[in-house]
Amino acid sequence: MSVKRPTMRSDGPRTNIEETRTGRDEPSSEPRTSSEPKTSEPRTSSDEPPIGENQRQMPMLDPSQSQTARDSRTATAGGESPRANVRDGLPVKLEKLRAFYGAAEQVKGIDLDFNANEVTAIIGPSGCGKSTMVRCINRMHEEVPGAHAEGRVLLDEFDIYDPKVDVVTVRRAIGMVFQKPNPFPTMSVFDNVAAGLRLASRGRGELKHKVEAALRGAGLWEEVKDRLSEAGAGLSGGQQQRLCIARSLAVEPEVILMDEPCSALDPIATLKIEELIDRLKAKVTIVIVTHNMQQAARVADRTAFMLSGELVEVGPTQQIFTNPKDSRTEEYVTGKFG
Repeated sequence: MSVKRPTMRSDGPRTNIEETRTGRDEPSSEPRTSSEPKTSEPRTSSDEPPIGENQRQMPMLDPSQSQTARDSRTATAGGESPRANVRDGLPVKLEKLRAFYGAAEQVKGIDLDFNANEVTAIIGPSGCGKSTMVRCINRMHEEVPGAHAEGRVLLDEFDIYDPKVDVVTVRRAIGMVFQKPNPFPTMSVFDNVAAGLRLASRGRGELKHKVEAALRGAGLWEEVKDRLSEAGAGLSGGQQQRLCIARSLAVEPEVILMDEPCSALDPIATLKIEELIDRLKAKVTIVIVTHNMQQAARVADRTAFMLSGELVEVGPTQQIFTNPKDSRTEEYVTGKFG
């Protein structure tokens, strides 16, 4: 059955992405804890500062086309209950993507598709443009002074670089997990996950439910359910990384970008993250940058090889590692350079 994907709104007031999935919520009555800053909360890919007045009328994803709304309509029409806590991610398509730091071109005209509900690994030697390309997908690259991108990045069928698109909404729909775990140091475990949700003025009861659901989704609930008021920075490295994943999951993204998420972790913590990635792809589309060839072979459905800012080859992971079409890919995956 074909599913109508989100479209752009041309008018109407700005609506938070969380409201498009759950309906209008009452203002949050939950008091701030002592571990939460009294001013604005730290900024991440899924936790953005308040929107300025000049952004409030920007077109957004059509709320009537959100996944929850589609599931509800399907349930109503078919007499069945909507899928519980399950929804599809969205595909991402790069068209002639170029990225610059000043005049230096780091990503050179890449065309690449990321299939919905699949894990795509990006491999290549250091400095080849992997991380830069990934940061372009949720418009974080442009935050670097002097940096800019050209070309198109399509989330489903609309270009996230269209001047009318709300950047904050893009970064909530496309979450980011970084190489080094970065929990907010002054916040508790609970507040770390709730930070992005509070921007949407969630009611207290729903906030607790969403935080628990995100921690369960990240495979962390059983380990921290009795430590929710403790500092997130007090968790182990692997737990901190899963806490950051839970923070992204809390705002219900369509896509999660992971920039070498296991490079600072021990083998046991790495295994837990890899198992989590395998589970999460049923709900979201995942792009992972990794230098670990074995990790790419374990977790990725498709693998793309980059070299000197260009896309050399992309295909099913097994093919890339056992029967690559380009000799440069074979040399890299067999360890002859890189």
